[in-house]
Amino acid sequence: MLDAPSANLRLRDRPIDWLFIVVFSMFTVTSLISDLLPTIGVDISHPSSNFFVNSNWWYAHDTDPLFMTPPAWMRIVTGLSAFVYMPFYVVLVVSLIRGWNAIQLPSVIYATMIASITGIIVFGVEFFGEPEWITPHPAKFLAFNLPYVLLPILLLIRMRKPLPFTRRF
Repeated sequence: MLDAPSANLRLRDRPIDWLFIVVFSMFTVTSLISDLLPTIGVDISHPSSNFFVNSNWWYAHDTDPLFMTPPAWMRIVTGLSAFVYMPFYVVLVVSLIRGWNAIQLPSVIYATMIASITGIIVFGVEFFGEPEWITPHPAKFLAFNLPYVLLPILLLIRMRKPLPFTRRF
């Protein structure tokens, strides 16, 4: 005899999902502000009176010179964030709030992409790439960027079981 599917837990019974809701809401904003500018070719290599350009310059000159003068491949990476990941973040946040189990496979695909592209390629170039791109402050770089790799991996762990919203994490 087949068991009836379990009802999804209410959001208040899934406290770890609150962390993901807050973090991925913030990722939505940072994708829009930080990754869109270099993707569309805005020059962030010097201070500006524009708040968004100046914020990116502050981050890049102090922490991530590769981001300040991105090569074409880096603009593709930031473009993925601005035009693919950002809409995914919106859908993910709604799915976490509503308990939509269908977000499981897209979450796994997303986390795999982040771990591959950001975790391997970007971190690899930052730390082992061309000498002019080596990060002057590795601790700062990791403090700013490690959450962008670790939290998707935690999401991957969160989404590992079928029907992720029917049981506690």
